[in-house]
Amino acid sequence: MDERRQRLPLVVGAGLLILSVALGARLTFGLFMGPISGSHAASLPLIAFALAIQNLIWGVVQPIVGSLSDRYGPGRVVACGAVVFASGLTLVALHPNAVTIVLGLGILVGVALSATTFSVVVSAVSQAASEKQRATAVALATAGGSLGQVALVPVVQSILVLSNYERALLVLALLALALIPAGWALGSSRAPSADPGIPRAGTSWAAMRTALLDRNYLFLTAGFFACGFQLSFIAIHLPTYLSMCHLAPNVGVTSLALIGFFNIIGSYGFGKMMDHVAPQRLLAVLYTIRSSAILAFIAMPPTVITTLVFASVMGLAWLGTVPLTNGVIARLYGVKNLGALFGVCFLSHQVGSFLGAWLGGLSLQLTGSYETMWVVLIVVGYGGALLNIPIRIKEPAIATV
Repeated sequence: MDERRQRLPLVVGAGLLILSVALGARLTFGLFMGPISGSHAASLPLIAFALAIQNLIWGVVQPIVGSLSDRYGPGRVVACGAVVFASGLTLVALHPNAVTIVLGLGILVGVALSATTFSVVVSAVSQAASEKQRATAVALATAGGSLGQVALVPVVQSILVLSNYERALLVLALLALALIPAGWALGSSRAPSADPGIPRAGTSWAAMRTALLDRNYLFLTAGFFACGFQLSFIAIHLPTYLSMCHLAPNVGVTSLALIGFFNIIGSYGFGKMMDHVAPQRLLAVLYTIRSSAILAFIAMPPTVITTLVFASVMGLAWLGTVPLTNGVIARLYGVKNLGALFGVCFLSHQVGSFLGAWLGGLSLQLTGSYETMWVVLIVVGYGGALLNIPIRIKEPAIATV
């Protein structure tokens, strides 16, 4: 226990850094849509499609990467993901065209995100913590991951204003390579009692088959679709929507940064509340808050004030779903195969992300506005809240290994 307690701050710090860079870089991609389409390297709908593909690849690859992390440890997985991340961004920076944008920003970055975000990082932190420490440790890593959003959005915007999008992508590529040593530190997350000789891949696949027959897991997974659908649309299309409403570009940048800042508070707060309230109940509340905020936002003409208030509220409910969803899975099945089980659940999230990003671009192309998409976001969000209400967790099912 002493060894685990000494190791935990290093693991949480490494997880915080990895999520900060990976998620912070991802949140900036919406800022590149205008500059790339303006340079005639690709059209705005095609860029939106590439980012939608990114989300879908991220989800499809996630269960495989989660299983590999469970078996071989997160250090190697994160290191490989960092190299792929940097390669995808560099490809677009050096040879920007329709093909490289789909391949680089879409496929390569999608694979990289699966190796440097939730399934790998959150599972590693969960496995490093004791049952009493777990909620706090996961909340800290997830909340701290938003520091990258707060920092990278204004940095990227400054580079875009002072230089060009190619240089901004190269800066992000260099930051991605910094994840390699952080992955090594995260690799120390395995519990001392873990037997390295156990063929964990087999148990991961068996655990996934069992979970997919459990109505509780299916409800949780279906609800996670709403999270991805809402977040992807807002992260990618909010800057464009605000510009169409004749608001200054810095309003979109400030909104994304505010989302990141308030997500630090929201993710930590929702994670800590798991000590007192069932996580599936908190998920229902969170989805309700999000959808109500969207409804209020579109019910009135967008101004600087209403936009910043909306961004702040959305930030409070932004990634709180991650520690909560992770908590439901851990309480249902323990943490031994948490990477693989969260990965399957996250696939649903990323199918939602794909549709949120792609349909947003398609709606803009066909109708010239985002009005229909905002309504769909509200309906899907309230549906996600309802899906979490029937989930039941039996306390004896909670496992620590």
